[in-house]
Amino acid sequence: MSESPEEIHLVSSNKSFGGWQKVFTHESTELKCRMNFGVYVPPQAEKHPVPVIYWLSGLTCTEANFIQKSGSQKYAAENGVMLVVPDTSPRGVNIPGEDECWDFGSGAGFYVDATEEPWKNHYRMFSYVTKELPALIKKKFNVIPDKQSIMGHSMGGHGALICALKCPGQYKTVSAFAPISNPTKCDWGKKAFAGYLGGKEGDSHWNEYDASELIKTYNGPCLNILVDQGKEDGFLKQLLPENLTAAAKNTPIDLDVRFQEGYDHSYFFISTFIEEHIKHHVKYFNC
Repeated sequence: MSESPEEIHLVSSNKSFGGWQKVFTHESTELKCRMNFGVYVPPQAEKHPVPVIYWLSGLTCTEANFIQKSGSQKYAAENGVMLVVPDTSPRGVNIPGEDECWDFGSGAGFYVDATEEPWKNHYRMFSYVTKELPALIKKKFNVIPDKQSIMGHSMGGHGALICALKCPGQYKTVSAFAPISNPTKCDWGKKAFAGYLGGKEGDSHWNEYDASELIKTYNGPCLNILVDQGKEDGFLKQLLPENLTAAAKNTPIDLDVRFQEGYDHSYFFISTFIEEHIKHHVKYFNC
């Protein structure tokens, strides 16, 4: 008998700052495989529903990187918010070549819904993050249904931006650390989009998953975006934050890109500013 997609199974549970850092596994209908996701349950959730922030991680990561390295639990507990952290791609679907490259396939789903064979049956991370996982969280956890937001790092920063821009009104706000801001113009994005979406650079359908293109035509409620970018980030040529800033001019988007002196692309950078990002999200939950 097949498992219901609404069934979740506890993998681990650790008390942290009065709440619980948990990891669960479930069978995803969008990705057609078993997926892990992390949930930090703040102590306030024992008494009343709480807002939820989704975190999307970067290339090569799983749900574990943010859980173990960001130091986010302390600030989530202090502010009474739940943190939900999915994996970065389908796992174990046995597509030939999916484990050959660090920047494509396993650990590199790029938060798109693939349209090309052999990826399109499993690599549907956009729908997983914006539809399936939120529905599961709302059903299984004590959250406020209309108070959710999203943030991420690098490839996950790209994911957070496109989720907010493509789903107007679904997220109260969005923030990102060193996001891949214009993937249609960088090598990482071109490789991923050619493989998952087909076609070549310049094809208009690539723009549907590019924050610097989506921001130009955004037509939803006022959206505030906070971006932190390290000035010593060795991947700046891939990230192109200046293109996002240029694209946001004369739009209804309130974009704040902060360049941080001396910081690189690592979790040392993320852990330094994660408190400010969580407080940014809480501000918009309270509006």
